[in-house]
Amino acid sequence: MAYSHPNLHRIGPSNSDAPTLWSYTTTDATAVVDSASYFNGAVADLTVGDIIIANTSTGGTLAAGFYLVTANDGTDVDVNDALVVTATDTD
Repeated sequence: MAYSHPNLHRIGPSNSDAPTLWSYTTTDATAVVDSASYFNGAVADLTVGDIIIANTSTGGTLAAGFYLVTANDGTDVDVNDALVVTATDTD
């Protein structure tokens, strides 16, 4: 699957020079979201330093992670490999 712009939501802040926090959900696996150019559809929205909190693999075993926007040259957006959030449910 590919990036889906309607699934990217600004959490805040607005009208600030501070990095923006975003929420994103996708059925794509974390390794796919990590790929260079995955977020190119949001090139006009994402800025270097922004943080994306993502729920990934929503069609299978749910995963979550934090992504830092590391590059945006106006054409291509790149994020770091996910800082994966793991959890164990023992009950």
